[in-house]
Amino acid sequence: MRFESFSFGTISIDGVTYDHDVVIDHGKVRERRKGPSKPFREAFGHTPLAIQEDIPWNCSKLVVGTGTGALPVMDEVKREAKRRHVELVIQPTADAIETLEANPKGANAILHLTC
Repeated sequence: MRFESFSFGTISIDGVTYDHDVVIDHGKVRERRKGPSKPFREAFGHTPLAIQEDIPWNCSKLVVGTGTGALPVMDEVKREAKRRHVELVIQPTADAIETLEANPKGANAILHLTC
């Protein structure tokens, strides 16, 4: 997987540019479906990453890119990662991309592109 560029609101991966949050699951990229997390938006001031989303848990490490740091990750997600023995790495998206480039083996990701 090759990350070619990232800027506010867009990311290019393997020659494809995305203008929405992405989920990377075993090298396949898909759109993050935030709908299940929207009921929690008011409590967080932003749509958080909630356990109700389709999180790619089948990995040894889950990297969550939080945009510039604004994407909240709900405590239930953190607890579920521990329960599943998945290393959860939460960092701004630019740093998350660097983490994935440096050590992609066994890693899945959710990357927030704004905020």
